[in-house]
This record gives sequence, C-alpha cells and structure tokens, in this order.
Amino acid sequence: MITPDDIFRIADGAAFDAAALEIFRRQARECAPYREYLARIGVRAEHVDTPEKIPYLPIELFKTHTVYCGETPPEAVFTSSATTGMTPSRHPMRSLALYEQAFRTAFRNFYGDPAGLSLYALLPNYLRRKGSSLVYMADRLIADCGSGGFYLDDCEGLLAAMERDPKPKILLGVSYALWDLAERYAPKLRDTVVMETGGMKGYREEIPKEEFHRILCDAFGVGEIHSEYGMAELTSQAYSQGGNVFRCPDWMRVTARDVNDPFDPLPAGARGGLNIADLASWWSCAFIQTQDVGRVGADGAFVIEGRIDHSDIRGCNLLVQ
Repeated sequence: MITPDDIFRIADGAAFDAAALEIFRRQARECAPYREYLARIGVRAEHVDTPEKIPYLPIELFKTHTVYCGETPPEAVFTSSATTGMTPSRHPMRSLALYEQAFRTAFRNFYGDPAGLSLYALLPNYLRRKGSSLVYMADRLIADCGSGGFYLDDCEGLLAAMERDPKPKILLGVSYALWDLAERYAPKLRDTVVMETGGMKGYREEIPKEEFHRILCDAFGVGEIHSEYGMAELTSQAYSQGGNVFRCPDWMRVTARDVNDPFDPLPAGARGGLNIADLASWWSCAFIQTQDVGRVGADGAFVIEGRIDHSDIRGCNLLVQ
C-alpha cells in the first residue's frame, strides 16, 4: 500500500500507473462526489484495471460539491478566484504539509534550491487573499528563499529591491500586472527569470500568448518567459521554461480528450480538452477533467491553447478584486 510520501518517489511510468490505480480505487470509495459520479456514468471501480480507463471528474463539481476523502476536517480550504456573482471552486486541503511537500519538490526539480534564489511576487499578499493556493505557495517559497517579497502595488519598490539584490531572481506575476510593469517602466532585468501565471481574465485585452511573451521579453530584456500552471482544484503545478511548453513533475500526468465526448481519449498531438492526473491530490480527487484546451506531446509535455467555449472565466488573475 502506497503512502503520500511514496508519490514523490515516482520515477517512471510503471510506478505512476500502479500508484494511480491504487489511489483511484481508494478515492472511488472515500470521495462521495467522485463515487456518485462514477455511479452516474456506469463505471464500477473494480472493472477499472488500467490508468487509461480511469474516469476524470468534471472540474465544475468543485463549485457545487465537497470533493474530499474521509471525515477529518481539512487544515485549509483553497478557493478559486471568481468575479461578482460567480461561484468559486473549493478544494479542502487535509494536509498543508502535503501541499508544501508537493510545491517545494516540484519547484526544486525545475529551479533548484530556493535558498539560492530570490522570489519577487506581483501578487496580492497572503493577508489579502488567504484562500489562494498560489499566494500560499509564493508566501512559503519567499520564506524558503530568504529574500524577495510581495510587491503588487509598489512597482518602484519592486524594481529598486531587485536592482539591489545580488542573487538570481524569479519575478512571478499575474499576467496583467507584468504587462503593466512592462508598459510603465520597461525595466531591463538582470539575472532574472520572469514567470507569468495565466491570462488577462478581463483586466486587459486577451492577445495570443506568443505576442504577449514577446512584449514582455522586449520590455524586460530577457530571452524567454516562464509560466506556472496550477489551479485551486489541483495540488501540484506544471512549469514552462519557455515557448509555452509545460512539463509536469513525475507524479502528475496530462492527457487530452475529445471536447464533445469526455470519455474519448485523443492521441499525442491532437487538440482537445485536458485531463490532469495529480497524484498529490491524495485527500480530494486526483483525476480532474479541466476546461482548458491544448495539445499533449508524446513525451507528456503540453501546450495550453485556450478554454472550452462557455466555460467560466477563472484563474489567478482574478485574485485582485
């Protein structure tokens, strides 16, 4: 029987498949909304014998149901951002230690020891947005770095602090705030990774990702823009280190499905809705049918190309209200 710690030791596809099946069977029993969904679509857990047969829970159910395993109260409840009148998703997090282990392990895998970096965040701080998993992650990573901070409302202070800082830096920001910084100051950043977290979500016009990244590269004097892909309903994050091509940690897998038939998986390279298996979502549901559209390569890397029509506007750029 696997444990949560075992998730972070997954090193190959066979180990992922075995863990996914074990987690599926437990969550099919213990997560009431998932159990009900499986019954409604006529899937019996004992008949699911390969990961390809695991059904993915529609992400919309996080708005209307408590997607959670067991009876122990959660240590936190992360919520998605939402405009007025919209219902946010809620993700009960039974163990903050597990969430921290997931984002710290993934960050180290992609960017190394945070103690050697400074993290500057163009995000609302923890006190202003307590329900945000992204803000929680940034707050803890800033502490791990020992330098950096939240600077959403103080661009001049941000640039002065970064100029004084001798360490390699990551500038993590909601996309509209990075665009504002680029337009107002066009600072040439030294020894800095610029990392954006999503679309404009109503704050500025939506433009193609390639064009947006080119604007930021020109303004900041960097060669590429990195991106973080995460959401309240997940426990883990994927990262793009340029070119809008995202890669997952070893305990996370993205696949594509037909947009009109959620039970029809697509081959590598085909455009479709994205399903995410995030095995670190130990106490909720590890198998999520998102509203994002993209393509997944044969190596598991994926590209986001948009949203399924009529899906709600959501995401980290709605953090600031």
